[in-house]
Amino acid sequence: MRLRNKPWAKPLIAANPDLIVTDPAALKGTWQSRFSRSAPLYLEIGMGKGNFIIEMAKQHPENNYLGMEVQTTVAAIVLKKLLAQSAPLPNLQLIVGDGRLLTEFFAENEITGIYLNFSDPWPKKKQAKRRLTYHTFLQQYRQVLVKNGQIEFKTDNQGLFEFSLQSMNNFGMYFVGVWLNLHQSEENENNVLTEYEAKFSQKGQPIYKVTARFNCSTEH
Repeated sequence: MRLRNKPWAKPLIAANPDLIVTDPAALKGTWQSRFSRSAPLYLEIGMGKGNFIIEMAKQHPENNYLGMEVQTTVAAIVLKKLLAQSAPLPNLQLIVGDGRLLTEFFAENEITGIYLNFSDPWPKKKQAKRRLTYHTFLQQYRQVLVKNGQIEFKTDNQGLFEFSLQSMNNFGMYFVGVWLNLHQSEENENNVLTEYEAKFSQKGQPIYKVTARFNCSTEH
């Protein structure tokens, strides 16, 4: 999602340092201090308009959640939505940060699970290195995730899905589940939709999903 800068975005972020982090490297290894209590910590990379991560925090108060977005304006839109909630969500924090720098932001084994929802497919072959399931990203995920930590990946883009399956397989990952049409499966009962997902599924497009873990015995 690409948006023009909004003049209100940076002032809103500056006014709410208790809800959004603009210097994530300063919290490396101490993210639990941002929450009222320590709990399993889940990260969404690229949070869109925030529907998914806000709903996950509502449905699972037993966990802590982080929503990360590289674009300041997009992060501010999610912050505005968070501030508009009828009740506070003490288990959710937002981050303005670049997913390419995860190992600078998080210590080893600090994250319990990672969500990749409708990431930019970067369809041209020369753009493959920018896809969030490219092996250099997988290396970072493996480092910051706990042992047996899980990645959940959803997309409407068949090409990106096929690339991601191949990339994860080549990295030696273990597939917990693969869905070629998520909304027609039993797994959909507990599925939390993103804004893009709702739009695409209403048009009849299949939603692809994979959940995978790293094979701890494989070195890369």
